Amino acid sequence: MQTNRFFSRVLFATCLYSLMMWVNILHAQSDAAAAQDTTYWDQKMSLGINFNQGSFSSNWKAGGTNSIAIGTVFTAKANYKKAKWSWANDAELLYGLVWTEGIGQRKNADRIFLNSVAGYQVANHWYVFLSGNFLSQFAPGFDYAKTDQPRISNFFAPAFLTFAVGFDYKPKPWFSLKMSPFSPRLTIVTDNGILPTSPDGRRYGVETGKTVRSEIAAAQIQADINAKLAENISLKARYLLFANYQQFDPDHRLDALLEMAVNKYIKVNFGATILYDTDQDTAIQWNQILNVGFLYTIARPAK
Repeated sequence: MQTNRFFSRVLFATCLYSLMMWVNILHAQSDAAAAQDTTYWDQKMSLGINFNQGSFSSNWKAGGTNSIAIGTVFTAKANYKKAKWSWANDAELLYGLVWTEGIGQRKNADRIFLNSVAGYQVANHWYVFLSGNFLSQFAPGFDYAKTDQPRISNFFAPAFLTFAVGFDYKPKPWFSLKMSPFSPRLTIVTDNGILPTSPDGRRYGVETGKTVRSEIAAAQIQADINAKLAENISLKARYLLFANYQQFDPDHRLDALLEMAVNKYIKVNFGATILYDTDQDTAIQWNQILNVGFLYTIARPAK
């Protein structure tokens, strides 16, 4: 357990340091890059740091537990648009830790998401596209309800690598609906020490003794919303349905983020995820997080 805690702290510090280095590098290059021809490219990068702390005297009658929480979020995009061609690239990295008196250290946010979509317009509001995305996490996850706290997930356990070919319908700038009749997915589990997620011993659908599950004949539907609800309030949401043709037991995932800007640097955001995947659990999974913190953004819109 001490090794896992040490690993989490080192990983968190390394990620935070790396992100700060990228901020400094991009900020130093921003003036020089502005003089270059960046036509057709819309680029943006944000680094957020959230901090929460609570402490109570020993005789505080309302009750409470001393705790400290810190989280980081790094997002970046680089979108290209010229004539009928488009190419959208997104990255989202989240990691957070909470220290609670009497319990110790646990993580409260962990996500790696990379996405790239290339499209060509074939009609008004319609595109053909080819995409690829990657989803995993940084650090081990544990089942704290068990006394020995066994691992239930880890870096690349699982990891999902999904490709898709199909049609993209964009009736509004803030809405997109992607329909992919061919969407192969690889599920990767490199840690054989995590608990099985199915009664037959499978881990996230990967058979015992194997590290990869291939679902080649599969389909996917994805709906994206990226809208401004007010001058300082925005909503980002993504719904994803995935099903292979052999079993046709669809997976459903909804990610939503509501963000409010207090001023240039202070942001408040509320995020939630709802997941239904029988390879992981027969019940619906969900999580939510509320953050108040510092957000630094570098943006270079297309000229």
